[in-house]
Amino acid sequence: MVENNDVLNQEEQHFAGAGRVYYFDVVLDSGKGAILKDVAGNEYIDLLASASATNTGHAHPKIVKAIQDQAEKLVHYTAAYFATSTEAKLASELVKLAPGDEKDGMVVFGNSGSDANDAVIKFARGYTGRTNVVSFVGAYHGSTYGSISASAVSLNMSRKIGPLLPGFYKVPFPSPDKRLPGENDEAFSERMFAAFKEPFENYLPAEETAVIMIEAIQGDGGIMAPPAGYWQKVADFAHDHGILLAVDEVNQGYGRTGKFWAFEHFGIHPDLIAMGKSMASGLPLSAVLGRREIMQSLDAPANVYTTAGNVISAASALATLDVIKSEKLVERSAELGKFAKQFFEKEQATFDFIGDVRLYGLNGGIDIIDPETGLGDEQGTNTIIYNLFKNGVLMISLRGNTLRFQPPLVIKKEELQQAFDVIHKVFAGYQAGELLEPNGRHHIGW
Repeated sequence: MVENNDVLNQEEQHFAGAGRVYYFDVVLDSGKGAILKDVAGNEYIDLLASASATNTGHAHPKIVKAIQDQAEKLVHYTAAYFATSTEAKLASELVKLAPGDEKDGMVVFGNSGSDANDAVIKFARGYTGRTNVVSFVGAYHGSTYGSISASAVSLNMSRKIGPLLPGFYKVPFPSPDKRLPGENDEAFSERMFAAFKEPFENYLPAEETAVIMIEAIQGDGGIMAPPAGYWQKVADFAHDHGILLAVDEVNQGYGRTGKFWAFEHFGIHPDLIAMGKSMASGLPLSAVLGRREIMQSLDAPANVYTTAGNVISAASALATLDVIKSEKLVERSAELGKFAKQFFEKEQATFDFIGDVRLYGLNGGIDIIDPETGLGDEQGTNTIIYNLFKNGVLMISLRGNTLRFQPPLVIKKEELQQAFDVIHKVFAGYQAGELLEPNGRHHIGW
């Protein structure tokens, strides 16, 4: 039998470390639903869903069949020059996903969430004739030069690779740790909105700003959202100043939060929506959906990619939409999210090293802290996720001390309960000082 380390030893000779955030010595081989298997035959309950890229689970039969059927007809012909019926059908289905009655939108395809956010920047600048881009501290928009210039979640996304693109400005995100003791939602929103406006009042002309890029619920920033009224203030500000509002739904879209789009929790209507990851159940595909007049502001080849709109990815994307609808995965995320929230809040009341708990559907961030200081405990977090891994539950961390809870939306309730039993056991072991210390090739996490 092949061992994980055999494959890793071979790969390490040829694969550059910049391409992976390291966690565990594992080589995944197969998956079904919410269960993964490595090359050595070990099984894991998946609480990551491939970074929220497989919301429909692994090897869903409808999606596998759609891929097989399409592959027998045509594997690829570039949509940069010619249409295919599969890609054309997908475009017509995606415009139906626009919020409210705004069904007169248009789409453009890409290969990843990164280039989708690059497209957002290009179309916003093209439509408005303005240059400046505003995003938030803690944002993860991707790794291409445009999207990485809008990101602010890790020093390694700017270290040694600058200068990044000009015209990008970051404003503070209203994360829970910024809330003052006793401060209610309204007061917190007002204070953080004042901080949002400060650059515009001092050095950033609103009339020269093309777009404000947001994650309605930050993903890699820690699975966190501002108070309900905050985004409406930002949206109103954008509208009042002729600035486009773009929402990055690459991580948090496609039912992840208990609604199809994360921004639906906040009652806002963005001008541009970036999507990817679970759009094609993990196959390389992304898109930007926007108002028709915005999407017609640029001409080809301003946003042309040879493999964008690949027919196999498009077939998978159509099947993904069908599965989400027919299996009611949005509603399922909301319902099982309540079950998960009850579990983690009970654990929070039991263990003093669990800090803030944030759940939005099957989508959560659980902070691990030092009980004496209240500060994030990266070492403790690494110990916990390592022992979860050793006990057959695959969960990773965000920003050092946040447990990332994002299982496939098809996970069975009994599988979720099994995972929760393991998590409780590991939490109790950590409290008692009985856990194994992480033992792997590299430092764990971001």
